[in-house]
Amino acid sequence: VQLQASGGGLVQAGGSLRLSCAASGRTFSRYVVGWFRQAPGKEREFVAASSRGASNTYYIDHVKGRFTISRDNAKNTVYLQMNSLKPEDTAVYYCAADGNLILSQIRIASGYAYWGQGTQVTVSS
Repeated sequence: VQLQASGGGLVQAGGSLRLSCAASGRTFSRYVVGWFRQAPGKEREFVAASSRGASNTYYIDHVKGRFTISRDNAKNTVYLQMNSLKPEDTAVYYCAADGNLILSQIRIASGYAYWGQGTQVTVSS
C-alpha cells in the first residue's frame, strides 16, 4: 500500500489543521492506521491510531481532547483533525499503516510496514 500525507502548514497557536492520509493499492479498511510526528532533534512519536474498521481509536495523552483521528474507508483516507494547536505540536507528521499489527504494538513505529512521506506542521506562538 502507498500512503500520501497532506494538509500540513503554518498556523498560529490555538488554530486548527486537518491532515489527510490517502492510501492506494489495497483495501484500506483492513489496515491499522497511525499518525506519528517527529520534531527536530527528537525521536518519532506516536500521536494517534485507528484500528481496522475504525472501531477503536488511540491517542497519546497530550493530544487527547484536541486531536481526532477518523477514516473514510470508501475514500481510502484517514484524517487527523488537530484543534487548539500548540507550538510544541510543531513537527513533521507521518501516517503509517499495517495489515498485521497487533494492538499491543499500535503505538510503536517499528510495527508499521508502510509510511507516507510526511507533512510539516508549524505552530507559531
